[in-house]
Amino acid sequence: QVQLVESGGGLVQAGGSLRLSCAASGGTFKNRAMGWFRQAPGKEREFVAAIDDIGSNTAYADSVKGRFTISRNNAKNTLYLQMNNLKPEDTAVYYCAARDFTNWGTFEHQYNYWGQGTQVTVSS
Repeated sequence: QVQLVESGGGLVQAGGSLRLSCAASGGTFKNRAMGWFRQAPGKEREFVAAIDDIGSNTAYADSVKGRFTISRNNAKNTLYLQMNNLKPEDTAVYYCAARDFTNWGTFEHQYNYWGQGTQVTVSS
């Protein structure tokens, strides 16, 4: 069973940056594609970014392309999301997720394990 723990969230002004981390344990991190999703108040959870098992292939939601970068360190069993030029509409709880396959997906049902989430708040 894979456990995922996110960290790095917080309050930041618009235009600022944050780096989220997701520490994985209890399973084989290096053979799993990973993703980041977010859920804003009153909205459904949505896809943000994904990365394959070796970090060679990534995908992003249109709303974050050019501002967010997903990466991973398989030696440290850690997933990252670097968020630059943050906007108030990026305010949400951010979740990392792992799937039992090496290729990434963009839908929630494609992921088997989820973290508890970390709050990101961007003030205007």
